[in-house]
Amino acid sequence: MNNILPKNNLSAKLLPKSQDSNRFSKNYEGSQEANYEVIETETNKVWGYVSIDNTKRGPGLGGIRLVQNISENEIKRLARVMTLKNSAACLPYGGGKSGLLLNEQISNIDPILKKDLMRMFAEALFDLKNYVPAADMGTDENDIQTIYEHHAKILQKTIHDRGGAGRPVEYGGVPIDVWELTAHGLFAAAQTLEILLDEFKLLNSKIIIQGFGNVGCPIAIKLAQKGAVIIGASDINCALWNPKGLDLNELCKIRKLNGGLSLYSKGVEKRFGPEKLDWLLEAPCDILIPAARPDAITSKNIDRINCRVILQGANSPSSKPVEYYLKHRRNILSLTDFIVNAGGVIGCAVERRIFKNSDYANKVRANGTRIYTENLIFDTISKNMQEIFKRMKEDYIFRDVATDLALERINTQEVWL
Repeated sequence: MNNILPKNNLSAKLLPKSQDSNRFSKNYEGSQEANYEVIETETNKVWGYVSIDNTKRGPGLGGIRLVQNISENEIKRLARVMTLKNSAACLPYGGGKSGLLLNEQISNIDPILKKDLMRMFAEALFDLKNYVPAADMGTDENDIQTIYEHHAKILQKTIHDRGGAGRPVEYGGVPIDVWELTAHGLFAAAQTLEILLDEFKLLNSKIIIQGFGNVGCPIAIKLAQKGAVIIGASDINCALWNPKGLDLNELCKIRKLNGGLSLYSKGVEKRFGPEKLDWLLEAPCDILIPAARPDAITSKNIDRINCRVILQGANSPSSKPVEYYLKHRRNILSLTDFIVNAGGVIGCAVERRIFKNSDYANKVRANGTRIYTENLIFDTISKNMQEIFKRMKEDYIFRDVATDLALERINTQEVWL
């Protein structure tokens, strides 16, 4: 028996409610709506977690994380970020998140076994009507299609709204990774900074990207097309730094191969192995893009971060106290995850609205679905960036104002689609 798949069916076990600490505002209800363990029905072995944080705007939308280590607290924290992300972008969704545990690296998994695992997870998700799954770290549009088809079989409907979002384009979906929508949102934020920050230009800016994957690679390409220079990049295998610039074509070719960036053959000034990957975060640059796991920037390395702007490609790469210190002690601007990396959820919302509203579908398709979605992402993120800068006061940080903006919108029904 392989060690990838559960031996028995999976189910979602509701966990007792607990009052979370109120981290955002006196107007935000700290208690999350529902948290679940994903367990094997006969053995009670825990295979993952689902968190539905808030559904005031609609069902909780958020990705499925498929990784070797995940905790209940991490999923709950990410679900809360999704609430703020969807609210700030004026989407008709609340926040949710899920995670499944793997016994080996995702790159080593047989695609057939992965599909079987997603089918088993779909069984556990079916009764969670307030959760809308999407792709995230370790999952993609094909995994969401597997869940959609599982639910279609049970519902006996080929078209329904219970199977998640971000499906392959051949099924009428809006594929988040294939269309590089999260990276497009980061690009919108970076371009908007040229308007908002004095003496800030992408041309000749030096960029470091932690996590050269489905977000890190396309944002590197987009920034390079504007004249920026990619001087640092990392994945789980290797971190590379060359102040004169890395060969972007080679990085993009090798990133999905076994060994990833460790296969890079061109010259570098520094090369770090798996135990020292985080050292790259401390190299000097203009824009640092953490696009991997949470908590990349903490009190342990905060005094060695050496950039002008942090563009948060990952969810929760740092905390509010860290970002406060960065701004007021280090003069480093950190652009909050739930504002600047919202491109993926905006794409998910477009896809689901297309299937629910024929007039909307006709409008979107008349412009070209990808072009329409990219324009919506750019306009939403640029508009929010400008609104936050307009509200900023001397003692505030970007996250403070962004959180206030998101919380204002939780109880409204305004939708930007």
